[in-house]
Amino acid sequence: MATDKFYGTGRRKSSVARVYLVPGTGKITINKRDIDEYFGLETLKVIVRQPLVATDNTSKFDVLVNVDGGGYTGQAGAIRHGISRALLQVDDEYRAILKKEGFLTRDPRMKERKKYGLKAARRAPQFSKR
Repeated sequence: MATDKFYGTGRRKSSVARVYLVPGTGKITINKRDIDEYFGLETLKVIVRQPLVATDNTSKFDVLVNVDGGGYTGQAGAIRHGISRALLQVDDEYRAILKKEGFLTRDPRMKERKKYGLKAARRAPQFSKR
């Protein structure tokens, strides 16, 4: 390994995660807080760890994350995307594993815009015959 830090940017909905992988023991720090303190739900913690588990790197790297925008679920998805991109810098042979799992694909689904004449994106005013 030539450098000590590996960087990856992850995005999901309106969340942006800046992820740094540093050789270490497997500690995950999100916005200067531990993962267990930051995410309450166990499923979100599992989502964040998925790329590390798939590539068998859970105890090789410390993960430092700065995440911004969106809700907790979107942030977890953004962190997963960022970790996956950072792992590609570690070793390009991880690409096949991560691509097969779908961790490298940026989820394009976004909130649909509100249209004029409607109350929301698709919600129409209540219809009355008379």
